Amino acid sequence: MKFRPCIDIHNGSVKQIVGGSLKDAGDRAAENFVSGQDAAFYAGLYREREIKGGHIILLNAASSPYYEETKRQALSALSAYPRGLQAGGGITPENAAVFLEAGASHVIVTSYVFSGGQIQYDRLRALVKETGKENLVLDLSVRSREGQYYIVTDRWQKYTSVELSEKVLDELSAYCDEFLVHAVDVEGKSAGIEAPVAKLLGDWGKIPVTYAGGVHSFADLDQLRDLGKGRVDVTIGSALDLFGGEMAFEDVLAYMESK
Repeated sequence: MKFRPCIDIHNGSVKQIVGGSLKDAGDRAAENFVSGQDAAFYAGLYREREIKGGHIILLNAASSPYYEETKRQALSALSAYPRGLQAGGGITPENAAVFLEAGASHVIVTSYVFSGGQIQYDRLRALVKETGKENLVLDLSVRSREGQYYIVTDRWQKYTSVELSEKVLDELSAYCDEFLVHAVDVEGKSAGIEAPVAKLLGDWGKIPVTYAGGVHSFADLDQLRDLGKGRVDVTIGSALDLFGGEMAFEDVLAYMESK
């Protein structure tokens, strides 16, 4: 298990939000933390500590009046840590090269591939043709409905009909280098992880996968390591002291080095 840092950008600022609260209408979200530092500051910090494979997420739709400032922040972070971070949020074959050429190691995609609530394999193939499999991360973020976990799109606002399963992971892993999975119902709530999601990812474990959502203590990290069988990497957002939480960044790095 590795620590994967994050930089979430909304309305032009680095933030931590309650994931399920994000709304395109009015560019609204319940905020846990709004940083006084820009995205490049965090990218520089991760670069200094040689922590690779983190993700930058643009949380505004391309139609938002805030999108260009959010994008500018993302590009500045990529410039501050070339090939050290991944970038996602509104990625399509038409704009993927912008982020890769700016320094992203990978682009992260959900909504374009799951348009209309289904896996659109023609779109997926078009994306891979543009980015290369080795530069693509598929975000399979999920929300619970009737006891099952379904992939959600459009900044976690829309359910698809695709249930997260080992079969789906097998099918999609042929097209990408990694998966990123936000457990959206606990994202930003610092109330513990979604254990069934972590277990599924650990049981599968065939390509790199990063889990995000709910981590707020080192006991949570122990649980994720056990359920994920050491195969599942982790992102910590609102609970990290860098973003106003109580888990010290340095202690998290020491934890990872000790395991």
